[in-house]
Amino acid sequence: MPRENHTVTREDIMDPEIYAQQRKELRGRVTELKKNRRLHVGPDATAYFENFDTIVHQIHEMLHIEKGGEEQIDDELSAYATLMPNGSELVATLMFEIDDPKRREKFLAGLGGVEETVSIEFSGEKIMAVAEADIDRTTAEGKASSIQFLHFPLNPEQAKKFKQSGTEAVLSIGHEKYAHMAKLPEAVRDALAGDLA
Repeated sequence: MPRENHTVTREDIMDPEIYAQQRKELRGRVTELKKNRRLHVGPDATAYFENFDTIVHQIHEMLHIEKGGEEQIDDELSAYATLMPNGSELVATLMFEIDDPKRREKFLAGLGGVEETVSIEFSGEKIMAVAEADIDRTTAEGKASSIQFLHFPLNPEQAKKFKQSGTEAVLSIGHEKYAHMAKLPEAVRDALAGDLA
C-alpha cells in the first residue's frame, strides 16, 4: 500500500542482488496487479495507471537492467517521483503501441497535442488530463511521443463520486486523428479508487 505521504524513498528500494534473486516472483505479482490497472483505448493505445507498487517495480527494473549503482537509484527516484499518485489524482502512462516502424512514424507525426485531448468522464464530471511538464511531448512539427505521462486531478467531491461502487467511468482520447473511448471495467475502477484518499 502507498505511504501516507505518497512518495517512494531510498528505503523502499531493495539491494539489486536481492531483487535479482526475487525478480521472477516480484514480476509475477506486479503483472497480476497491473491486470486491473490497464485499459485499452482503441486499437493502438493503452493506459497503464500507476501506483506505489508499479512505480517501485519500474525503478527496480531500471536498476536491474542498467546496473548503474547507488547514483542511479537517486536518479530513478527523482525521475519517477512525479508519477506517484498524491491521493487526489489518478496517474496514467498512455502508450501508443504500434510494432510496424513505418506505420508508427506516420501515426505519431499526425498526433501532436494528443495529450491535451484525454479525459475521464463519470457521474456528470469530466476530468481533463494534465500532461507531465518535464519535457514537451509534442514537437514543433506536430509529432507526438509514443509515451505520454498524464495526471487526472480530482477534487474531494469528484473523488467521492469516482469511488462509489458501480460508478460508470469512461476514458476518452479526443484527438481528430485518434478519437476513441473505453469504459473502465468495474474491477479497474475499483482498483483506481484505491489511489484516491
